[in-house]
Amino acid sequence: MTLGATPNMSTTPNSTAPAPTPTRLASGALRAAVAAHLAADPSTAFTVTQVAKALSASGGAVGNALMALAAVDHAQLTCEAPRRFQATETSGAVATFATPPVPKATAPVPAVAMVSGPAPVAVAPAAETVTQKRRVPQRTVSAEAKQGAVMRPNGQAYHPRDLGGHRDVEVLAKLREAGIPALLYGPPGTGKTSMVEAAFGDLITVAGDNDTTVADLIGEYTQNPDGTYEFVHGPLVRAMREGRALLVDDATLIPANVLAVLYPALDGRREIHIKAHKNELVSAAPGFYVIAGHNPGAHGAVLTEALSSRFCFQVEVSSDLDLAKFLGIHSKALTIAKNLRKRQASGSVGWCPNLRELLGFRTVAEVLGEDVAFANLIGIAPPEDRATVAEVVTAALGREVSALALGKQL
Repeated sequence: MTLGATPNMSTTPNSTAPAPTPTRLASGALRAAVAAHLAADPSTAFTVTQVAKALSASGGAVGNALMALAAVDHAQLTCEAPRRFQATETSGAVATFATPPVPKATAPVPAVAMVSGPAPVAVAPAAETVTQKRRVPQRTVSAEAKQGAVMRPNGQAYHPRDLGGHRDVEVLAKLREAGIPALLYGPPGTGKTSMVEAAFGDLITVAGDNDTTVADLIGEYTQNPDGTYEFVHGPLVRAMREGRALLVDDATLIPANVLAVLYPALDGRREIHIKAHKNELVSAAPGFYVIAGHNPGAHGAVLTEALSSRFCFQVEVSSDLDLAKFLGIHSKALTIAKNLRKRQASGSVGWCPNLRELLGFRTVAEVLGEDVAFANLIGIAPPEDRATVAEVVTAALGREVSALALGKQL
């Protein structure tokens, strides 16, 4: 895989050379380049900014790459504020994980679950032609790697959480084997989608909202260049025929009459009829599985009895502040999140930062500094909660902090 400009491995933390223009590298290539940079000077603990400047890459992307490497012991997080990383014995071998680009004419690239261990674990790609003996693709995890991270299709690491004494991704895999649909509910940004993407390498996702139609799920007629019409099947039909996992995100925002097309596929029939296409019968192949996401606080979200009864396994997903600490979030930001969570429980404030927003805080701090990041944390709060959030941030830092605002012309 081409990395663009070859990184200057002799760059040191004290280099005064001007920073090159940031470039964008594929996630696998970036992780390999970051690991090589650490391995070139194994006695030095580098900050994210130092590595980013040396590789001419964005601080956010390099930070994610370093955390992904640390999660599988190919780098060591030696300091949290600011985050510093140092090479491990296996850092030099990570370059072998970078996969070459696939020509457009080839089959889709299978998702890869990278876990701590000697080599990455590959997930079987979804087959184009499905037989009745099709096996459900699973993410196999070695005994040595059971506590390691799982790589999502976008290259970001997902850190499994405890669910009934088991790793959450393993629970979802077992539910799929047993044909038990699952409903994940909780605020946005808490990791519902990340968990599902980490569990299933053959996932198809539907983003639900108030405007979702039946055609968005099962398909519709589209016009060809020659003026003729052809029926193009939707994600539900594709998932059923190919035996794939289907995530219906924000399912409770979808109108009830639209969502009803799912019901025959979820019960013992495991089939649907497409009335708009000659009443075509679609039967689910082995491996077909449905999982739904629900945000109870979203305006218009309604979990009907008909929908709830078809998801007999339901799990609340909330932000994990212990995971946030492991991911290098500033300790003061975690204190602020904990205090706001307590106030939220008592009803004195309606907002507290979720895991996604805390990761955003970390990225802003790396790019613009901690002072800006704390001020921005106040600014992203809803207007009605902003004064309370500013009060909590001020108390945690011991100095007055307010939301970001433009000042005088410079």
